[in-house]
Amino acid sequence: MNIFDTIIEFFKSTGLVAFQPENVIMICVSFVLLWLAIKKGFEPLLLVPIAFGMLLVNIPLSDVMNEPIYYVAADGTTRVQQIGGMIYYLYQGDHLGVFPPLMFLAVGAMTDFGPLIANPKTLLLGAAAQLGVYLTFWGALILRDLVPGVYFTFQEAASIGIIGGADGPTAIYLATKLAPHLLGPIAVAAYSYMALVPVIIPPVAKLFTTKKERQIRMVQLKPVSKRTKIIFPILTTVIVALFVPAATSLIGMLMLGNLFRECGVVDRLSDTAQNALCNMITIFLGVSVGATTVGETFLTPQTLSIFVLGCFAFASCAMGGVLVAKLMNLFLKDKINPLIGAAGVSAVPMAARVVHKMGQKEDPTNWLLMHAMGPNVSGVIGTAVAAGVLLTLFQA
Repeated sequence: MNIFDTIIEFFKSTGLVAFQPENVIMICVSFVLLWLAIKKGFEPLLLVPIAFGMLLVNIPLSDVMNEPIYYVAADGTTRVQQIGGMIYYLYQGDHLGVFPPLMFLAVGAMTDFGPLIANPKTLLLGAAAQLGVYLTFWGALILRDLVPGVYFTFQEAASIGIIGGADGPTAIYLATKLAPHLLGPIAVAAYSYMALVPVIIPPVAKLFTTKKERQIRMVQLKPVSKRTKIIFPILTTVIVALFVPAATSLIGMLMLGNLFRECGVVDRLSDTAQNALCNMITIFLGVSVGATTVGETFLTPQTLSIFVLGCFAFASCAMGGVLVAKLMNLFLKDKINPLIGAAGVSAVPMAARVVHKMGQKEDPTNWLLMHAMGPNVSGVIGTAVAAGVLLTLFQA
């Protein structure tokens, strides 16, 4: 074989000869996500690994998500003929439902439930914000009768609806149980809209409130005792697990992480959950989820409609929290600033910060941050419970 034949054979082995239009499109999408994360600062800890996983899987012949090939030996045992791609094995943490609860463990260790305990009424706002989950569920079922080429089963519609909770791990957890073939677009939509919290929440909250309502000053929160903070995660776990057993993995890990934080005797575990564990799971979860977005399965009318439904879900979740806050004000002596209802989505603590900034634009001396953290952390609980309900109803 001469040098020219060698060069030709080498060229045939490269990904250049296998490039398809969908590969180019998805690689460009990954570049856009990287730009949003690095240049614009939109959730870089999430979007950078997701975008890079998307980039890797859409390079032809990269084989990073190849499944292993098995064969049956003469003695009847099953053996590996060819091992799978590296990210395929990382993805098993998503597929088996391991990474999302571990991420909840980290979130719980980083979250202060004090504002929620000090003002239990805000639990209703976190629950009300799940309105968008159920509206989007029905919207997805209606859409299949209106748009040619788009058809969602009950399981798929439930997985799409949970995007509205603005909770990436919960969306991944539910999708892997009900619609694993849609995990890629659902996860990318969930994390993308989490990154767009500062863009989506303000117009929705402003549309459903008046200037006078946005200027409402709330009563200062009372301090919460350490004993109460310790009892809360234990009691919440028992109650939720009894009524919605399917949510136990998520709620249990969330509350265990919070117990690490509050009990004061496991500082090393709390520090590990907040830092090392959180960072590791973020990398593994992000890269493996991004690697599920293969061009030929991602670029379809059905998949693209998920992003439209996800945006509707997110906006309607924020709307639900605001409207219920306004309803509560009809009966409360100490009024609630309805802006904090928009923080009922579980993008902690970004949603609370966005609401606080909105309040300060109306009145620079009005501090809503701690008040908004109540519905914000209750939204985490509410989304996990909603996922458990949907899982109970629709898991085969």
